[in-house]
Amino acid sequence: MDDLEPKSTSATDQPALIMPVPRISMQAFCETPDVASLISDAASDRRMDKAHVKVHMGGASAAIEAYRTAPTPNLIVLEAGGDRAKLHADLDELAQFCDAGTKVVVIGRTNDISLYRELMSRGISEYMVTPFSVLDFVRHISQLYNGDGAAPLGRMLAFVGAKGGVGASTVAHNVAWSIARELEIQTVIADMDIAYGTAGLDFNQDPPQGIADAVLAPDRLDANMIDRLLSKCTDHLSLLAASATLERTYDFEENAFDMIFDILRATIPCIVLDVPHTWNAWSKRVLTGADDVVVVASPDLANLRNTKGLLDVLRAARPNDHKPKLVLNNVGMLKRPEIELSDFAAAVEADPIGVIPFDAKLFGTATNNGQMIGEVEAASKTAEILAEIGRTMMGRAEVKKAKKTLPLLDPIMSRFIKRKAS
Repeated sequence: MDDLEPKSTSATDQPALIMPVPRISMQAFCETPDVASLISDAASDRRMDKAHVKVHMGGASAAIEAYRTAPTPNLIVLEAGGDRAKLHADLDELAQFCDAGTKVVVIGRTNDISLYRELMSRGISEYMVTPFSVLDFVRHISQLYNGDGAAPLGRMLAFVGAKGGVGASTVAHNVAWSIARELEIQTVIADMDIAYGTAGLDFNQDPPQGIADAVLAPDRLDANMIDRLLSKCTDHLSLLAASATLERTYDFEENAFDMIFDILRATIPCIVLDVPHTWNAWSKRVLTGADDVVVVASPDLANLRNTKGLLDVLRAARPNDHKPKLVLNNVGMLKRPEIELSDFAAAVEADPIGVIPFDAKLFGTATNNGQMIGEVEAASKTAEILAEIGRTMMGRAEVKKAKKTLPLLDPIMSRFIKRKAS
């Protein structure tokens, strides 16, 4: 187990061979100033440039308190003392608050193979023994994500409208913003409507380059190129925008976006795909290849027909994956006849994970200002619904009781009941 051998910087170190650490969020909880200083130095290394790193004191106890009410990052680094029993107890307690997919690295002082095996059996990703150098730390973190057998980092969420104009792009952008802001997960929005995409407008961005430059130059495509094309929106959110130009037509091969997705999966924890309402070989491949699919619809007959057809096709094409999700948008539009929500859900055999009420003023203000709903009216029910959709998609939503399968329908249903009574 050479991982347990103390390391030191020497002429045999080959920093050029260390792969860059992807865009992960990492929080370290240290017990000694020396380890805290070393991790801070590592965070400034060029190979850690994309990672979002925070260093705290207090060890495992501080981590447990921090994550009682907060989401866990992609990677937690814990410095532990020599008390093995306390370490096991702390890890067991921390496990109660860790989200799925979070990796844990333990830094200890005991070079003991039996301890290493115990920690690995508990699901710990790595055990490092002090003393070690900055490059040793960077190398171990890099290998967690770039080493042989490392699982892809990124989770790809595809949003598509059942019909044009249902607001699928708006929902996708707001959900991505909520994931990045609330869960502090590094997120990228890929606007795949190259001719008419609105992601740049929605975030008040006008990047000179975007996804078209990547897909139209496959011979030059690599992680560095993708990084140059990303437009930074917030600390945790970036945009791979559409050019929104009609200077040429965009007829892509079925696998045209595969290489882009492979690069994004390897470097970004969350990728939100804004897929245009179209049906061809590449759009079908994108939807069937995503980790999760969200179909956005409004409660009318055309949307019902299209939603059922789309959900049926995706279920058949993805028998071993999560079932596609449904979001109902623009619900409760004044004077518009609408299909009852329960009838819509029964017809398409899917309960909505979110029901977003029609609010022309709120959405219009956000769109015209290049802002998200949570920026315009953070305390609104709509902002909370969009945030809950993000938590659900990332596996962070609280488990609901069976009788509350559609918790977000209640306010909408009450409005329908009042109308009928009148």
